[in-house]
Amino acid sequence: MTKHSNLLWITGLALGWLFDLLFWKQPFGINFGVYALTCVLAGLLLLSINNQRPAPGTLWLLLLIVVFAAISCLRAEPMTLFLSAILTLFLLMVLSNTFVGGHWLGYGLADYFGALLRVVGGMLARPLSFNAEVRKERLAAGIPMQRWKIWPFVRGLAIAIPVVAIFASLLASADIAFNKELEAFLKYLAIENLPQYIFRIGYILAGTYLLVGVILHASAHSNDEKLIAEDKPVVAPFLGFIEAMIVLGSVTALFAAFVAIQFKYFFGGQANIAVAGFTYAEYARRGFGELVTVAFFSLLLILGLESITRREESRQRWSFSGLSVAIVILVMVMLVSAYERLILYETAYGFSRLRTYTHVALVWIGLLLAAVVVLELLHRQRMFAAAALIASLGFACTLAVANVDDLIVKQNVQRAIEGHDLDVPYLVSLTTDSVPALVNAFQSPSTPMATRDALGAALFCRLHRKIDINPIDWRAFTFSRWWADMAIRRVRGQLGGYRVTDETWPTRIATPAGANYVCYGAGLD
Repeated sequence: MTKHSNLLWITGLALGWLFDLLFWKQPFGINFGVYALTCVLAGLLLLSINNQRPAPGTLWLLLLIVVFAAISCLRAEPMTLFLSAILTLFLLMVLSNTFVGGHWLGYGLADYFGALLRVVGGMLARPLSFNAEVRKERLAAGIPMQRWKIWPFVRGLAIAIPVVAIFASLLASADIAFNKELEAFLKYLAIENLPQYIFRIGYILAGTYLLVGVILHASAHSNDEKLIAEDKPVVAPFLGFIEAMIVLGSVTALFAAFVAIQFKYFFGGQANIAVAGFTYAEYARRGFGELVTVAFFSLLLILGLESITRREESRQRWSFSGLSVAIVILVMVMLVSAYERLILYETAYGFSRLRTYTHVALVWIGLLLAAVVVLELLHRQRMFAAAALIASLGFACTLAVANVDDLIVKQNVQRAIEGHDLDVPYLVSLTTDSVPALVNAFQSPSTPMATRDALGAALFCRLHRKIDINPIDWRAFTFSRWWADMAIRRVRGQLGGYRVTDETWPTRIATPAGANYVCYGAGLD
């Protein structure tokens, strides 16, 4: 890379400027996908010029980066966008650490943590050491170093600017025509924005430095030939087998007792719940978070004991695995209980984002637990990190494909058709992802008049608050907003019977059927 040092820094500076162009005072949209993919392409080009090619395993990472970067162009729901951005950055970090080696699927948890530290360290330290390497290499080759005498220019400008300002002020006072031209010139420069310009130049230069560090790390330290604890554990096992078996056995007994009670009066149906003194809604609210927490800490317990327990004999290894598998199976039964509680809660109160996230998360946690069982039986516990990564990517992809806000509208409209109330302000608070579903339900001949009347109020509220129709910059473009705009244009003429009855907050909407709905959810897009 030292032979192309100027190209490296120019590319880093161009990427830093592109970040400012795409993101300055712009919301999240197509700009994120464009920037992430541009960084990947620029890095691939520089490494290719340096005769470095990605390993075959790295190509899967590139595909995943493209997928998650593209989600920002398709969806507007906050959690989906957050996960897509976080996972894109995480995958870029892994790419920088495994570009040449391509062994990322074999990483353990310690390898991912170590990769993060190495990439961050490379971002901060590599550009400085790289400049020293370039200087040393050129001196050894007898190539004279070009010294940029920049500080004399800086000092000269520092002295000249106040001197010129004083003389310009005096000349402007002396001549009206000159004063007019000077004011126009200063207005063109927008000199009042000087602090903003300095700030933006500062983060462009900082971004240049960090991006150059990432590319240099990928060039010099991405072979990942030696994985942490692949041959020898980081911490030597120190806990005795008997102690570990007592812990696992006790937890297994406790979980078995809990599951037995669950089968006794929860899985037995509504009658048993009534005998226990709970309503469906009360039972749904009780303990859901605790069950998910139990699942999480059970995984930590098994993984922790796995790494610190001494098991010299085959019998001991199989006994340990047997109890671990028993715990995981019991936890999976608990998650079924948690899933059922969630369904009861949704039946009582309808769908929301949090409940939808949890619905999807429970499925992927269950799949992760099933993977833990398989890995434990195969004695491939090191692959847990890869399984956890796949589950995380699957969770994020599922949210994007399912379209959370669209799903919420469809499910809550179905509940309204079945006789439940429809929360109009909550529907209005959803992002543009929800609008096509709102329009389709509003226009559907099978939608009852009362439900259609409420859906029209939600759509009219969005129009009244000018959501989905305000012009936006191309950098913030999303297909979600475009699809919403196309959908709402179809029904604009059908909302003439709706009117605003109160402009004060919260705005109230009167419907053709005489209902009155609050419109306070609308500012959240």
